[in-house]
Amino acid sequence: MLWLRAVEMLRSQRQPGVLVTVTAVRGHSPRHAGAKMVVGEHDTWDSVGGGNLEMVAIQRARALLAQDAPAPVTISSQLSDKAPYEHGVQCCGGVVTMLLEPLHVTPVVAIFGMGHVGHELARILARHDLDLHLVDTRPEQLAEAMMGPYADADARIHSHQMPVLPELVLGGLPAGTHILVMTHDHAEDYAIVDAALRTEGLGSIGLIGSSAKWSRFRSRLLREGGFDLEALERVRTPIGLPTVTSKEPAAIAVGVAADLLGTFAHQRLSAAHSG
Repeated sequence: MLWLRAVEMLRSQRQPGVLVTVTAVRGHSPRHAGAKMVVGEHDTWDSVGGGNLEMVAIQRARALLAQDAPAPVTISSQLSDKAPYEHGVQCCGGVVTMLLEPLHVTPVVAIFGMGHVGHELARILARHDLDLHLVDTRPEQLAEAMMGPYADADARIHSHQMPVLPELVLGGLPAGTHILVMTHDHAEDYAIVDAALRTEGLGSIGLIGSSAKWSRFRSRLLREGGFDLEALERVRTPIGLPTVTSKEPAAIAVGVAADLLGTFAHQRLSAAHSG
């Protein structure tokens, strides 16, 4: 499998990897600058030259995977029988420099409710490398005319038009998905929040609305839903940056997107430190 297809496969399967690229060659080497290889946890695809050169790159790449390293690194290898080697001698006589770029698992966001705020928010998030699920019970909100602005999206867009029970989408979402609830119907909002709290493995749960709305939801979830206070702490409301006080849909969307992107950055930094 060629490296580009391997990158696509890892992304689709939500598996991390490392893209190894020969960036410079001085003297002779098995491959020219620009050769690429993808390293996964257990497999590799394509080649940067084989032998000790490639094995060193694989080992270093898997160390990056184990650390969940956030940034690329550069390594150099001398192809000489006088140079240190671990996996056999390569005496081409050159020096090869390689760039190792971590391929992280992309975040997933699901927006329930594609009204004014939902579409404004989706347009912002669509400019980022993530999987974006758009859910609504109203067919017109996900009609072709409404989806036009996402034609050149960097995100992968997944549209779910659910005439009834939109909360059923939750069971098919990847682990760690961030949920944003902003439908046109408070009853629908409640059902989605209730179902999200019962779905294992999800990420954050955000609910748009006032403190009065959450007070009613909270009381009902405690009384009828069987949840305790600790469980309800998973729900964040209001969502967005508190410094954005405008009620314009575009302003609300900017605040919510900024807060969410900050959450992604914090998670990546925490993972790097824990590694």
